[in-house]
Amino acid sequence: MSWTADEMMTVAAARALRDGARCFVGIGRPSTAANLARRTHAPNLVLIYESGTIGAKPDTLPLSIGDGVLAETADAVVPVPEIFNYWLQPGRIDVGFLGAAQIDRYGNINTTVIGDDYRDPRVRLPGAGGAPEIAASCREVIVIVKQSPRAFVERVDFVTSVGYGSGPGDRAKLGLTGRGPVLVITDLGVLEPDPETAELTLTQVHPGVDPDQARAATGWKLAVAPNLRTTPSPTSGELAALRALDGVKEEA
Repeated sequence: MSWTADEMMTVAAARALRDGARCFVGIGRPSTAANLARRTHAPNLVLIYESGTIGAKPDTLPLSIGDGVLAETADAVVPVPEIFNYWLQPGRIDVGFLGAAQIDRYGNINTTVIGDDYRDPRVRLPGAGGAPEIAASCREVIVIVKQSPRAFVERVDFVTSVGYGSGPGDRAKLGLTGRGPVLVITDLGVLEPDPETAELTLTQVHPGVDPDQARAATGWKLAVAPNLRTTPSPTSGELAALRALDGVKEEA
């Protein structure tokens, strides 16, 4: 079977989610991957959205965190302050699933502005939402983002959500209780923080991708793991479930 780079990225992200985990889901690609995981290997994955829905089971991909299908299919709907004060900040959520406009070598995320001047940026992005709290307090964080020099930068223009700051020890200094980003999944491969330096390191490439492609798509000198692996190809079942979610009809 053939697949696109976006499909490979989404399937790889879905596989990273464990059955039974409590997952705080960002909208967009994180939501697609989380819902794919629930439809394939993780039927007991608990999807939590910022709007206050716990255990949402949408039949179609939600358009936003306020999409009614989330409340209609949820196990419970609670006030937004409860989501943050009771569930998120005390560390009761296993994994936060985020996207990014920019990400740097230490996993810091920017979804606020592109450019040096906050008051007069080149591009003003959607903003933080709950992402800073998710990055701070979830037990671990997974990021999904397309890999390019524009997105993978030496230093983000604005730190919306802290990854590892400027290196090891910064999360503890800032009082952040979660582990931080454990995986960054792209259309080219998978990056993980080095245990000693906390710098994102390429540990997997997707089928047909050369590590030099990942290096060329990164705005810093990308470290490559000596035991670099190749991501298993998507299965026919994973692709069928993903395309059904996306509303794509397969050719007969």
